[in-house]
Amino acid sequence: MRFWDSSALVPMFTEQPATKEVASWVEDDPDIVIWAFADVEVRSGLARLAREGRLSWKDLQEIGQDVDRLMQRVHVIQMMEAVKVRAKRLLNVHSLRAGDALQLGAALAACSDDPTNFEFLTLDQRLGDAARREGFTVRP
Repeated sequence: MRFWDSSALVPMFTEQPATKEVASWVEDDPDIVIWAFADVEVRSGLARLAREGRLSWKDLQEIGQDVDRLMQRVHVIQMMEAVKVRAKRLLNVHSLRAGDALQLGAALAACSDDPTNFEFLTLDQRLGDAARREGFTVRP
């Protein structure tokens, strides 16, 4: 299974340097696993692109529907207390922001703290480094 950080999800919806690579990951991942608040983080990233003028507001509304469709077919980690406990530990061990610690905490909860056969997909270097140190195979 693969855990998808929100940074790896945004290129699914708008042209980014990593869009082709992310599309190839989606094709061979029938069981996308995400954190419960990844939906909000993805929308935040897309709204930022619209505010910067790199995405029209009309496109943002249409893409929002695509995000809704994705969220209906993914596995969502909703174990809030389990994620929070892990995230607090991660903040003491790695140089992470709160949101990234929660993402990595959700991935650890998803694999019951055994990331041996789990991949962690992120485009965030710092988060990817922390995930590697926690034992995940990280893409890219």
